[in-house]
Amino acid sequence: MNRTDRPARCAAVHDLSGLGRCSLSVILPAMSVMGVQVCPLPTAVLSTHTGGLGTPARRDLTDYLTEALAHYRTLGLPMECVYTGYLGSVAQVALCQGLFAEWPTAMKVVDPVMGDHGKLYHGFTPELVQGIRELSTHADVITPNLTEAALLLGEEPNTAPLSLGQARSLLARLSAQGPDVVVITGAALTTGEYANLCYDRERGGYWKSVSEYLPVRYPGTGDLFAAVLTAGLMQGDSPAMAMDRATRYVEITVKTTFGYGADSREGVMLERTLGWLTQKELPRGYRTL
Repeated sequence: MNRTDRPARCAAVHDLSGLGRCSLSVILPAMSVMGVQVCPLPTAVLSTHTGGLGTPARRDLTDYLTEALAHYRTLGLPMECVYTGYLGSVAQVALCQGLFAEWPTAMKVVDPVMGDHGKLYHGFTPELVQGIRELSTHADVITPNLTEAALLLGEEPNTAPLSLGQARSLLARLSAQGPDVVVITGAALTTGEYANLCYDRERGGYWKSVSEYLPVRYPGTGDLFAAVLTAGLMQGDSPAMAMDRATRYVEITVKTTFGYGADSREGVMLERTLGWLTQKELPRGYRTL
């Protein structure tokens, strides 16, 4: 098959949780309805996510990743994008470096999953943080939250609202490490806005997509955002448009879930909203930062 008679293909390296609507369980449907063929490469399989549902059953899949990469090499499998998320060890970071080398012309997207709300996630060692920091320098696109942005820069996380100048500086310093496109998720601004932020080095633009803040948190919204952003970029959106498409979709899905009063531990009800992603409307909600 050549590129003209198949969908664009993305290798998605992330964990798979059986309950909780996060990671690969939201990445697969969201990117698929947007016209992208997802080749999942699970880093671990868990019975549930780790946020409030007890201690999940868990299997590390580092050995599987090694074998899968070797198999894909024998197939000469073309790939238009390599998208990495949760990585549980330095060995898995090294395997992702191998994926980047295997498909040098593919768009490389790194969601540097390491922490949130000013704290590292459980089990993340300084060595693993350094590995993810190094991997991010080889990415074309990165999608950290504010905590992860600070970790990538080797700084202490700061949860205070950002001025517009601070936001631009943070985006530019992250891009200076290597990525052409930096998208920071879930940033509170001193203007009182809650926004996702974007720097597009090629076009020289700083952008924001503002969303309504709701007093509830759902697992997997960052994964869903990164998936829609990545699929948008693969389908021709500019970075600002892709960010706005992802912002609008996550906002719609969060509001839908909140309206149903669903258990927040089970994530967002994307089953009710996936159709919105097929409408291909032109995003117009982004503004200069």
